Amino acid sequence: MTTGTVILLNSLKVDPSNQAALIALLKQNVDTVVSKLDGWHGTRLIAAMDGSRVTIYSEWDSPAAVDAMRADPRMQAYFPRISELASLDSTLGELV
Repeated sequence: MTTGTVILLNSLKVDPSNQAALIALLKQNVDTVVSKLDGWHGTRLIAAMDGSRVTIYSEWDSPAAVDAMRADPRMQAYFPRISELASLDSTLGELV
């Protein structure tokens, strides 16, 4: 069981013509929802230079905090909008 900060990595594959729109949506989500949730430490958005991906790097208190974020109705409202623009692969880990 993890006792320190956990890292949530989300890799979103996006058509390069939609990368800017995806980043704007993700920034809005972080500013209005994610940053207000318990257990959140910080998020960085990383844009692939070829426009084909965006990676979300977030730090959280625990796996339970990540689960609570995913279950939050405000967060769930964003999921369909994000999936219209990109496919998502998610990994939860810890620094080693």
